[in-house]
Amino acid sequence: MVAQPDDAPLSALPSRGARLAAFAAIIVGGFAGGLIGYTLVQLQCSGDCAVPLGLGAFFGAIIAAGGMAVVAVLVLRALGEWREVEQRELDKRQGAANR
Repeated sequence: MVAQPDDAPLSALPSRGARLAAFAAIIVGGFAGGLIGYTLVQLQCSGDCAVPLGLGAFFGAIIAAGGMAVVAVLVLRALGEWREVEQRELDKRQGAANR
């Protein structure tokens, strides 16, 4: 259960831990995408491949980090909605207990 002070309004802002976890997931996803892009180009290229390897790593990292950012935003929104539903249920239970 999420403990909220009685006078504090419910905030849509996710907790600091959730935001840090989302940021870390985006960084890890971007790193993995960069490795995948680099490896794909390395397997297909022969000779002087410095520029294609760099471009493969760059675009792989950008695409993977962008996709991970979309997932992270959706997860953070879901957490916010979940917290709101929990708060509504808690308010209903407290209202029923006070009658």
